[in-house]
Formats: sequence, structure tokens, C-alpha cells
Amino acid sequence: MASTPRPAAPGKPPPGLAARLGLPWRISLTARILAVNIIALALLAGSLFYIDSYRRELLAERYRLAKSEADITAAALENETVERQRQLITRIGSEQDLRLRLFAPDGTLAADSFRLAPPSYQLIDPASEPWYQDAARVLDRGMDFLLGAPEIPAYHDPADASAKAWPEIAAALALRQTSVSHKAAPDQTPVIIAATPVGTTGGALLVTRNARDITENVRMARQTLAIIVGGALGVSILLSLFLARTIVEPLRKLVRATVRVRLGRDRSVVIPRLPDRRDEIGLLARAVSDMSGALRQRIDAVESFAADVAHELKNPLTSLRSALESLDRVEAPDLRRQLIGVAKDDVRRIDFLVTEIADASRIDAQLSRTTFEPVDMLRLVQALVSERGQRGVNGTCAVSIVREGECDLVVPGDAPRLERVLQNLLDNAVSFSPEGSAIEVVLARANQRVEIAISDHGPGIPEPSRERIFERFHSLRPDSEEFGKHSGLGLAIARTIVEAHFGKLVATDRTDGAPGARFVLSLPGWQDDE
Repeated sequence: MASTPRPAAPGKPPPGLAARLGLPWRISLTARILAVNIIALALLAGSLFYIDSYRRELLAERYRLAKSEADITAAALENETVERQRQLITRIGSEQDLRLRLFAPDGTLAADSFRLAPPSYQLIDPASEPWYQDAARVLDRGMDFLLGAPEIPAYHDPADASAKAWPEIAAALALRQTSVSHKAAPDQTPVIIAATPVGTTGGALLVTRNARDITENVRMARQTLAIIVGGALGVSILLSLFLARTIVEPLRKLVRATVRVRLGRDRSVVIPRLPDRRDEIGLLARAVSDMSGALRQRIDAVESFAADVAHELKNPLTSLRSALESLDRVEAPDLRRQLIGVAKDDVRRIDFLVTEIADASRIDAQLSRTTFEPVDMLRLVQALVSERGQRGVNGTCAVSIVREGECDLVVPGDAPRLERVLQNLLDNAVSFSPEGSAIEVVLARANQRVEIAISDHGPGIPEPSRERIFERFHSLRPDSEEFGKHSGLGLAIARTIVEAHFGKLVATDRTDGAPGARFVLSLPGWQDDE
């Protein structure tokens, strides 16, 4: 059977690219920033190894030069007298910084420019050089080792001064062409060796040059690149640390604050908003701060709602318990019927409260999952008023509908929920209206919004209480109203629904100056591109 993949453990990131590559998630952000920048510079530092190709090109060029010098000198020495050959060897060796050896056909040394004139170059003894030259040679050997370069044989003047001591001469005579090679001087600088036949008698010319400039040029190039890479590395590390600090430090502050908020040990914890940051971290800080504030408000609202629910349920439960406890002690039939009636009213009151509380607690979650559709508010109001008239819930009040203007009154929303808002507002208007009075519903469209105003002729709402009436379980009921008929949640539920529709619900005075209350419901109008 195929095995079912296990879900990721809580608190761990999903198995993305880093997990598939085996990268540890516990590496700090600072270390990651440093690593990314250093890796890029390490790739640049790798160009140090490509300088070896530069050295090979220099050697190849010197090979060609040594071959040309040997060929030209051999041609010049051919058919010359011994004296003339010595003069040519001396002059060419001094002018070109070369050592020229001319061997007779029998292999004996016929002429040596270093014996005929002062040496044009000297091989340097490493012991006589300063320490940094030793360090440079160590670096050279390290590079050669990393590159896998073949080991260059050491150069030394053989004790035997004859041609047999030079394999380059043997190769040149055997092939009848110039042979070029190089060896390493004691200070690890290259010595270019060129051997070529002279004439057809079996004589040979050996040309040597200590090409210290090749080593100096390669070392200078490496040094320059190393300085550039080192400087760039230092600047990169400083900039990486600065970047990490500007990113990591505010994130750590946010983490500490959010952990304290999660633990709930200090309700006065303030999430830093980082107002000076105009980048994504600043946006994140302010978003987290706003989210934390909203969560606190939601938690406070839940706690307050729970306390209010307990308080509201306690009154009918206390009355119910008192009626039931008294029922056992009462013998009079009339009094027993009265107590049973009180108990039934309390049960209805509790049932009504529980229904309203459940609806109020579900409303936010339900609206967050609702897809808004176009709702014609005029048709909705007309249908609702007609249905209420048929059920007789308006009592003796007459409800009139007035439409101002000819604009459409369509809004995006959930029709049943918007009907619930209008139902609650009409119930509220009917309960405060005198017998036989009128209730006006006015619909209009202004500034891309649909406004519905419901006005009554009741006592009105004092200005200090116009916001409090939208709080849960807060109610200013008329004295004549039957107890338990209203839960105190109607207006709170109505405002919650309206705000979920991006609208507003406020209480004001009547616009005509007459006594009474006016509730204004404002909703965004439906746009054609929605």
C-alpha cells in the first residue's frame, strides 16, 4: 500500500526548497545575509586561480621569444670565426639579458657569455630576500597545489660543462630544431632554456634567461585582485551587518512584543509601530500592531459579552428559581397559576436570550464567509413592510415608503442579513411609537452610497445615549413595554451587520424638528465592475 505523507509538524515551515536542500532553518537571518554576500565574494576570489592562465600565456610568449632569439643568434653565429662568435655572444648576452653558451661539435664548451663579460643576470638566493618574498612563494606553491599544476624541476648549472649535461641540447640535435623548456630558479622564478643546432657540423647554442618579470607580473596581478577582494569583503561584511541590524533588530523587537502579547502576562504591552520605517518592515510592524490592537479589542469584547450574557441570564434564572422554589410551598390554586405563569415567562425570556446571543456570536464568522450579491434595497424594503403588515407586527402604526430621485438603490450584500437590519430598526421604531402614529422610511442615493432613513414619532434618543444604544444588552425601553420582549441585542446586531457590509448605522434627530428618533443606514452602492 502507498504510504500517506505525514503533515508538517506544528511550528515548522513547510517542506520547501530549503528543506529539500537540507538547509537548516535555525540559522539566524544575520548569518544568512553574511553567507550570501561572502559566497558571492568567494566566487569573485576564485578569479585568483584564473591568473594561472595569464602566467601560462606569458610563458608561452617567452617560449616563442626564446625560440626566435636562439634561431636568430644561431644563424648569426654560423660560418663566423671563433673571435667573431665570441663578440656576438658577448654583445647579445649583455643587451638582451641572456646567457649564451656555444658548444663545439664534440660537445665541449666553446664560448660562454658570462665568462667573456660580466653576467647579465644573477639567480637570487631566497635566504637573502625579505620575509614577504617567502610569503609570496608560499602563496605561489599553494596556488599551484590547488590548481594541480605539475612540479617544475629546479634549475642549476651542472658541474659538467659539456653539452651532455643539457638534455635540451640533445633534443635539439636529435630533432634538428630548437627545443625550449623552463625550470625553476632557487627563488622559484622561471628560467627559460632554449637550445638550437648551429650549422650542420653538430655544434649547438644554449640560451638561458631568468624571467623574473613573469613571476613579478603574476604576483602583482594576484596582489591587486586580492586587495580588491579583501576590501570588497570588508565592505560587504560591514554592509551585511548594517543590513542585518536594520532588518533583524526590529524583527526581534516585534517577536519579543508578540510573545508577551501571546503569553498575556502584560496587557499593556505595546507592539512597536516603527513610524520612522517606511519600508516593508515598517508596514509589517504597523500591521502587527493594528492586528494586536484588534485582537485585544476582540478579546475584550468577548469577555465583556460573556459578562453581559451571564448578567442577562442571571435575572430570569433567579426569577425562575424563586418561582419554582415557592411553588412547593403555595397551596392556593390562583397563586400557583401565577407562579407557573412567571416561570413560563422566564423560560421564554431565557429561550429568546439564548437565541439572540447565539445569533450575535455567529454573525461575524458567517458574514466573513458570505459572498455579496446585488441587493435592490427598494424592493427589499417594500417586501418587508408588506410582510409585516400582513402579520400585523406594526400594530396601529402606519409605515410609509418614500423614494427620493430615480437612481437605482442596489447595494452589494447578503439580502437576509440586510433584511434582519431593517427588521430590527422597524421593530425598534414600532416599540417607541405612540398608538396610530406614522413611521417613515426614506430611500435615496448620494455620493455613490445608498441611504435608508427610518424615522418615528416617539420620545427620541438623548444625544449622550446615541452611541450607547448600539452596545450589547444596552436598552432604553419604554416603561409600558412587556418585560422580556426585547433582548437588548437588536441594534448591536444591526450595526455589526452594517459594518460587515462596509456601511454605517447612526441615530440622529428627525430632520423636520418634530420629536422622535431617526436611524440612518448608509451602504456603498453597487458598481458595474463588481
